[in-house]
Amino acid sequence: MDSEPHDKLDELQRDPYPHYARARAADGLTHVPELDSWLVARDADVREVLRRPEDFSSANALRPDVLPAPAALAVLAGGFGGRPVVVSADGTLHQELRAPIVRGLSPARVAAVVPYATERATALIDGFIKDGARHKEDGEDGPGVPDGEGGRVELMSAYAGRLPGDVIGRLVGFDPDDVPALVDGGHRAEQLLFRPMTEAEQIATAEDVVATAHRLDAFVRARHADPREDLGSELIASVTGPDEDELTLDHRHQVVGHLQNLLIAGHLTTTALIGTTFLHLLRDRRQWELLCAEPERIPAAIEEAARYDTALQGFRRITTRRVTLAGTELPAGAQVFLAFGGANRDEARHPRPDDFDITRHPTGRHLSFGFGVHTCPGSQLAREQLRITLELLTSRLPGLRLAEGQQITMRPTLIHRSPERLELAW
Repeated sequence: MDSEPHDKLDELQRDPYPHYARARAADGLTHVPELDSWLVARDADVREVLRRPEDFSSANALRPDVLPAPAALAVLAGGFGGRPVVVSADGTLHQELRAPIVRGLSPARVAAVVPYATERATALIDGFIKDGARHKEDGEDGPGVPDGEGGRVELMSAYAGRLPGDVIGRLVGFDPDDVPALVDGGHRAEQLLFRPMTEAEQIATAEDVVATAHRLDAFVRARHADPREDLGSELIASVTGPDEDELTLDHRHQVVGHLQNLLIAGHLTTTALIGTTFLHLLRDRRQWELLCAEPERIPAAIEEAARYDTALQGFRRITTRRVTLAGTELPAGAQVFLAFGGANRDEARHPRPDDFDITRHPTGRHLSFGFGVHTCPGSQLAREQLRITLELLTSRLPGLRLAEGQQITMRPTLIHRSPERLELAW
């Protein structure tokens, strides 16, 4: 395996913002070999592409950054899914695939799951506060202190990586005991698509992805036999039709594909958003303390966190015909990377774009949840989970801070940008 191209891709993924800045400053578009794509990093250009889905197709939206080896692809062939999903579909097919997800994530459905999300968030926080106090009592960080008055937590594993999976699991209708394995399967699918690995690692990861797909297929068959008022039943009905009793093999593949997409989009993005929000709030104690003192600023803080360090940095598009964008002529079949994270740092739209500032007066909508026909249908669900998290932690742990001595490393991905680990103390 040639490591140099992968090293350059790794560098870009861990800190893409200098690449975006150079692309915005250049005349026309910049071709980035690491992405094998033309980089679109200006707000106006990203919006133009999103307004022209007939010219810029989503068919390559999930094209792997690193193509799996043939042996890994052979393993994947034994799984379920592999059918069109909403993020990579266009036109009428996209509308058909999107409709049940929009219904399943409607404002009413999101509002109905908020009490459960609050309950789970509270339980997770209770758990890590008790664990943090226990570590103190055991002498790991000093003398014992009263519950809630001192401790330490690794936020990504103890909270950010757990709440979104529990919530999307509740909406879809998964058995809570199955959620951790399904969440892990989503992580493994992301790794296979976007991380360089040896062939042996790819095969092992593919086997995990296939096992998750079979677990999802078992859920689909059970839910078809016993439908409920949940998103899983909604997706099955959208595929089979309201009056169709038979669940064919093709139906099962389609629904499993839907669910695989939801597992990646429905929890990994929110996990990343929680992580980056706390990273940047706690790097600047004044902003955290302001939020604790004035919790009415939480909605603005959510939007600024989403803009400043976008969880979903971008998606690919492919041209359907010869087009001109930002003065650059692109032939049919040209690969384009739409950098939402780059657009969100565009000074033409956001003054002082490289400053994280929760008091910022919005001058224009950010692109963190997309725009146009492909706007993220789960954006309100993500915002609600971050709102709940901020309300609970600003009130219960106002002394929260970044633990000293840690080296914070961002995950090497443009799909779900977040800290690999985030050690917090109070």
